[in-house]
Amino acid sequence: MKLIILAGGGGTRLFPLSRTCLPKQFLKLGDSDSLLTQTVKRFLPLIKPADIVVVTNKEYIHHVKTELAACGASSAHVLLEPVARNTAPAIALAARFCETELGAAAGEVLFVSPADHIIHPVDIFIKNVRQAVDLAAQEKVVTLGIKPDKPETGYGYIQAGRTFGSGYQVDSFREKPDKATAEDYLAAGNYYWNSGMFAFTAGCIMEELCEHAPEIYQLVSAPLPEVIEHFADMPAISIDYAVAEKSARVVMAPLTAYWNDIGSWDAIYDVLAKDHSGNALKGDCLPIDCVNTLMLGKSRLIAGIGLEDVLVVETDDVIVVAKRGESQKVKDVVAELKERGRREVDEHTTMYRPWGSYTVLGEGTGYKMKKIVVMPGQQLSLQLHYHRSEHWIVIGGTAKVTIGEQEQMVHVNESVYIPPSTKHRLANPGRMPLEIIEVQNGSYLEEDDIVRFDDVYGRT
Repeated sequence: MKLIILAGGGGTRLFPLSRTCLPKQFLKLGDSDSLLTQTVKRFLPLIKPADIVVVTNKEYIHHVKTELAACGASSAHVLLEPVARNTAPAIALAARFCETELGAAAGEVLFVSPADHIIHPVDIFIKNVRQAVDLAAQEKVVTLGIKPDKPETGYGYIQAGRTFGSGYQVDSFREKPDKATAEDYLAAGNYYWNSGMFAFTAGCIMEELCEHAPEIYQLVSAPLPEVIEHFADMPAISIDYAVAEKSARVVMAPLTAYWNDIGSWDAIYDVLAKDHSGNALKGDCLPIDCVNTLMLGKSRLIAGIGLEDVLVVETDDVIVVAKRGESQKVKDVVAELKERGRREVDEHTTMYRPWGSYTVLGEGTGYKMKKIVVMPGQQLSLQLHYHRSEHWIVIGGTAKVTIGEQEQMVHVNESVYIPPSTKHRLANPGRMPLEIIEVQNGSYLEEDDIVRFDDVYGRT
């Protein structure tokens, strides 16, 4: 079996915690591991890391590689989508990669999983996956469905038909319903939530693409370099629309483990531990006479008084307050902010880079202050800026600094000055994180004022 993990989405439904620069698959929500790391670990009892393909985009490659290394799966493959084209082209590209690069035969099963779901316990999940793989080996397109326990309007539904082995024939797929329709589905008893997980053989998915999505099949049948070169020509369509809803070979395997796609702040409230009043609290929170309320703080004290069924999410630069049950409308907030050109849609005050991170501490006309953290053994590119100078003050660790042709070691409580238009580089030769305060001065302080001459991460 080969495992395909889809980790390229830039989800907005968990704004302000999830943003374009750090979508939800990389978030740690009530757990020490990110959702992507949890996904990889779930499958490790079943599959070797070398048989895992993580599909993402170039903006997230360093996040993915860091997390794979941290969970002992460095030998997993990272496949980059040239552009975002929804799940059908992503899966087709990954299936082609499995064929040409990993030697997957036509009869080998490919299991597809999103990177950002919570599922437990693992032993039951593994049992369900094995059942799905057995069904897929019979040349079926298998989707995993979850028996609903409430009339949820945020999920698509699968209508189950007659029994087929350990699963069911699929009679139809249904869009996200309104409340009344969801209640009808719940009462009917043969409707399941669509988990977004699939299993099929490499040959089966190619045959189904050929029949139902020939525009994708034609492009993906070429040699892999050509597939990547022409990937942008593929239609942006989900695997559900492209194949599952049209195929006569679709069966559903029930997923009996707990499942949550973490698609809203209401879903986050559901999975977090509650106090005796039903409040889910994370961070520095003080609830007084609050009931069934989520408070999620990062850097400041959140004090709530007399709140009931309210969601409060705080980050360094954004606070979102909503009624429980209304959090699906967060996407409307993001759409409005995007329309206004607000940077908060894409950026956190802390931004992660392959060498570490930086946090904007303050800014104003002609100046910006950052805290920069460089991980052990890492270095920034050799670069220059035309419109700003920089002062670096070391507050932790030891820096190796290149300015022009000169190289020097800079220790705690020492500083250096980099004039405009001067080549420079910052490196951490030590065994502990390097922390510096950077003060920028100049007429233009945006991140695109940079010329890279040499970069170990290939960004020149």
